[in-house]
Amino acid sequence: MNVYILGGLRTPIVVANTKFKNIRPEVFGAEVLKALRKKFSLNRVDEIICGNAVGTGGNISRLMTLIAGFDDSTAALTVDRQCASGAAAISIAFAKISAGIADVIIAGGAESSSLQPLRIYHKNDERFNLTAADNIQGAYRTAQFSPDELDALAMLKGAQRVAEVENISKAELDAWALTSHQRAANAKNILKNFIVEIAGVSEDTGIKNISQKIIERAPRPLGKNSVISAANACRINDGAAFVVLASENFVRKNNLSPAAQILDIATGGVNPLESPRGAQAVADKLLQKNNLAYENLAAIEFNEAFAVIDVLFQRAHPNLVDKFNPLGGALAYGHPYGASGAILLIHLLASLKSGGRGLLSIAGAGGSGESILIEA
Repeated sequence: MNVYILGGLRTPIVVANTKFKNIRPEVFGAEVLKALRKKFSLNRVDEIICGNAVGTGGNISRLMTLIAGFDDSTAALTVDRQCASGAAAISIAFAKISAGIADVIIAGGAESSSLQPLRIYHKNDERFNLTAADNIQGAYRTAQFSPDELDALAMLKGAQRVAEVENISKAELDAWALTSHQRAANAKNILKNFIVEIAGVSEDTGIKNISQKIIERAPRPLGKNSVISAANACRINDGAAFVVLASENFVRKNNLSPAAQILDIATGGVNPLESPRGAQAVADKLLQKNNLAYENLAAIEFNEAFAVIDVLFQRAHPNLVDKFNPLGGALAYGHPYGASGAILLIHLLASLKSGGRGLLSIAGAGGSGESILIEA
């Protein structure tokens, strides 16, 4: 059964510990759900699926669904594929509708890094003696992603490893950081109709009028000999984004004009110590599966958790960089982990106003990847 995207909305993407620092993710996420229900006159939905990576646990999607005022009978599911959680939520919704299990599902994600809790390993867990966040024995904020590494800086170190293996220079990384901010600044008017105002905030707060010199001087959290910096790695953010997926039967019955059709999805894995490679790997897999090339796409969205992801794409497809993250990426907007997959899809929809096929791909902590292929 064909699966369509009616459309999507998101909150502003806000730098952590600022505008949304006291707002729970299920609360600002519920505002997006309510806006979607109103926009598409949804009397009911079969399920709401929410990606969330660093929340307080439990089924945050169910809590959000109830806060948004949906009927008690509305099913809800929370998905954790770390950075790829929002994309995974959309993929699950696609699969359920394709199988005829559901007619209409709202899927995406919500994340508050501001309210990320401090966790503590059980005393019988061997890791209790290996961690001490905030000087509390056994405490941690960053989960373990690889059997070979237990490190709060695991993601940064993974990006550094890829840069070293591929001989990527800091200048290459910094150039993409500047490009991302410039493109995002130019896209504000394009995206404004996709943003739901929250607590008086209606614009993304991470986009800067920034110079190459400022980017070059950004701190390097792994030391002066590393190429990863605070400018060519994404910020920590708060935000939520959701899309409405519907079956062909639902679209026809309600005489709707969807924004796009989901053609296919793919998941995959790479070396967990080099997780940024996941975006390219799973995107390649999805295109090969559908006998397509990147040249067949009108727009391409990769999550810019690190600029190494951009450089790898540029080296592989130097003639397609204008189609790649045309509205800017996470280096400018930021990366509210569980929401980022849905943010990419919304940006893809905005880029495909003139039609054509588009693809989004996102790498997740631990070496996972998720990719979605759509057609306007």
